Amino acid sequence: MSKTFAVYVITKHGLEIAIDLQKVIPEAVLYVSKRYIDQAPEGSRLLTTPMGPTLKETWNEFDCHIHIISVGAVVRMIKDLLVNKKVDPAVVCIDDAARFAICLLSGHVGRGNAFTDRIAKAIDATPVITTASDAKGTLTVDILGRDLGWTLDDPDRNVTKGCAEVVNENKTCFIQQTGESNFWPLDKPLPPGVQYSMSFDEVNPADYEMLLIASDLDFKESHPEHWQNSVIYRPKSLVLGLGCDRDCPLEVVEKGILKYLAEEGLSVKSVKAIASIDKKADETAFIELSEKYSWPFQTYPPEELDVVEGVENPSEVVKKYVGTRSVAEAACLLNSGASKLLMPKKAFKETEDGKNMTVAIARIPFEKRAVK
Repeated sequence: MSKTFAVYVITKHGLEIAIDLQKVIPEAVLYVSKRYIDQAPEGSRLLTTPMGPTLKETWNEFDCHIHIISVGAVVRMIKDLLVNKKVDPAVVCIDDAARFAICLLSGHVGRGNAFTDRIAKAIDATPVITTASDAKGTLTVDILGRDLGWTLDDPDRNVTKGCAEVVNENKTCFIQQTGESNFWPLDKPLPPGVQYSMSFDEVNPADYEMLLIASDLDFKESHPEHWQNSVIYRPKSLVLGLGCDRDCPLEVVEKGILKYLAEEGLSVKSVKAIASIDKKADETAFIELSEKYSWPFQTYPPEELDVVEGVENPSEVVKKYVGTRSVAEAACLLNSGASKLLMPKKAFKETEDGKNMTVAIARIPFEKRAVK
């Protein structure tokens, strides 16, 4: 896992700035040239010159590279390390008088703009951010909702066009079918050019240059015109309640989940968590599923599950064996905070003599955004 900040120092004043920076951001690792390494704080690393070999080694070790060096020199040093904005770390330059902190690379996806603001505050410098959406204070299309756990359905589809339409204040509509309402400050109106709706049916795609859609639905077939000209975000809005025969294979559990998500027209990218009864806390398939998809796995005692409202298929037979009339349905309702199921439990097994698994789905309720 990468560390956060590396700071590169080649001058006396640069070392002073780096020391001040490290006082506020103690996790920063200092790389100091041979001439000043004996004056550097404990834990600093030797920066060899030329710097190329060191930068090649550290490039993927840190999230943000802070150079107290001129922008031109840094550009020449890092040019051969660049891959693309999806994977490149952030690069910030500070002048030798600590007047400016300049975001040079990966402002959005690499969090360079946010890092620049933090660095500038630490040394009382002026942040220099040239990304159009940040400079103008509008929606950052390529990372919208990232801090809330949202992901882009397809990072390569329409994102550049969406950024341009929003920055140019062209007519855009944000359709929010699900997800947190504070993707944009609740006390601020949406930026110029951006309208808001909570329904596909209320929006005619032909009326807009671009649609931004937050949804857990796979709507390519049901709303092809909306899908065609949109940037799609996947909020983490779905909880899966699970049950299975003991030692049910991971492959069976996974196939059952994917089968029923597809049948319900739901995106696996919007699953937030899986839940079950505490007797299944050590179920290997559920543990492996959690690790594979990075889905938190929560279990509950039967007495909590048995009183959950909204269960559609209670079973006294199930209660006889595990102490609750519902496992999958009750678990996803309890975990999500929903009052009703999105999909009642369904059973799946791959062969007639195979192990059985059950899955139920609930959608997390989110507060609606007031339209301003």
